[in-house]
Amino acid sequence: MKAKLPIFPIVVSGVCLALLLLLLAGCGLLPDKDPDELPENWPEDKLYYAAKDRLDSGSCNGAIEYYEKLQGRYPFGPYAAQAQIELGYCYYKQDETESAIAAIDRFMKLNPTHPHMDYAFYLRGLINFSSGKGLVERHLPRDSSQRDPGASLQAFNDFSELIKRFPDSRYVADSQLRMRHLRNILAQHEVNVANWYMRRGAFVAAANRARYVVENFQQTPAMPEALILMAKAYKVLELDDLSADALRVLETNYPNHPGIEEVKATKVH
Repeated sequence: MKAKLPIFPIVVSGVCLALLLLLLAGCGLLPDKDPDELPENWPEDKLYYAAKDRLDSGSCNGAIEYYEKLQGRYPFGPYAAQAQIELGYCYYKQDETESAIAAIDRFMKLNPTHPHMDYAFYLRGLINFSSGKGLVERHLPRDSSQRDPGASLQAFNDFSELIKRFPDSRYVADSQLRMRHLRNILAQHEVNVANWYMRRGAFVAAANRARYVVENFQQTPAMPEALILMAKAYKVLELDDLSADALRVLETNYPNHPGIEEVKATKVH
C-alpha cells in the first residue's frame, strides 16, 4: 500500500498576500471602486450633509472641503444658499477673513430675501469685528484702537444695518453690545491720531480730530481726552473763545478731571 503524502496547510505571509492582491488588481480581477462613492460624484444632499456632519463635529477644515465641492457642482441647487452661509462661518472659524467675507457677500447677492439674512449681516459683522486678531494677539492682546480702524468701522456698519433692517432679530442685543464696544475703539483711535498731531505741532489737525470725537462719539471714555486736546490746540492757536468753550464743557461734565489743570497750564508759543 502506498503511503499517503501528508497535507500541510499553506501559510501565506502578510507580504506575500499584499503582493498577491496587487497582482490580482493589476490583472483586473479585483472590482474597481464605485465612482458614485467618490465625493466629487456625490449628489447635492449627500455632499451637504457630509459637510454639515463635519461642521457639527467641530471639523471646519473638513467641512470646507465638502462645501466647496457642493458650490462647484451645484451652485444653484436647493442646498446652495445654506452651504454658502455655513461655508462663510467655517472660513471665519479658520481665520480666513477674505474667504469668509467673499462667501457671505455671495450669499447676500444671490439670496436677498433669504430668511437668514439677519444672520448673514451678524456673521459679517463678527468677521470684521475679529479681523486682524491673529493667534499672537489672542494670547498677547494689544489696544484695539491702535489697529487700522477700517475693519472696526465696517463691523460697526454691519451691525448697524442688521439692527435697522431686522429690529426683531435674535442677534440685535449682541450687536448693540458690540457696537458700543466699537464706538469706544473708534473714538479712542481718533484721540490717538489727535495726540500724534499735537506732538508734531499740527494743532489745527489735532483740534479737528478731537472735535470729531466730541461731535460723533459722545458718552465714550475718550470724550474727556478729546475735550482736553481741543482746548489745548485752540489755546496754542490763540483761538481763545473756542478753547474756553471746550474747557467749559470739560469742567461741567468732568469737574474733577486732572486735564482741566493741564489746559490752564498750556502755554501759547
